[in-house]
This record gives sequence, structure tokens and C-alpha cells, in this order.
Amino acid sequence: MRIETTPSPYLTTEEAATYLRLRPSTLERWRCVGDGPSFRKFGRRVVYLQAELEAFAELGRRASTSDPGVSNC
Repeated sequence: MRIETTPSPYLTTEEAATYLRLRPSTLERWRCVGDGPSFRKFGRRVVYLQAELEAFAELGRRASTSDPGVSNC
């Protein structure tokens, strides 16, 4: 019996870091302090949805260097 697999919508910490062009340690630190993109835990495994990484990246959008953007505070 052959099972067809489709690409998972979930990215590992390493894959998510590559996607955002960050170091995995940055995502790990953000998880500890409550910053960064939303993530899921399946047992001990941490994963990120690509759509949520895109939404997080959109929060960093700026029109100019003096644009303060959207504050989380």
C-alpha cells in the first residue's frame, strides 16, 4: 500500500529560521520571552505554520526608516 504525502504546512525551527532569514537561536529566544511568530508544540517538537510566519513578517513592514510601524505595546 502506497501513501501519497503532501508537503507539510508546518516548518521546523530550522526551516522557519531559514524562511525568515534568521538564526534558529533567535526564534528559540523569542519563544522563551513571548515574542516572535506563533508556534505549535506537538509533544516536544516545535513547529510553525508558514502562513503565520508571513503574518508575523508583515508586522515588520515599514514605509520608511522613520515609520514606527505597528506597536505590540
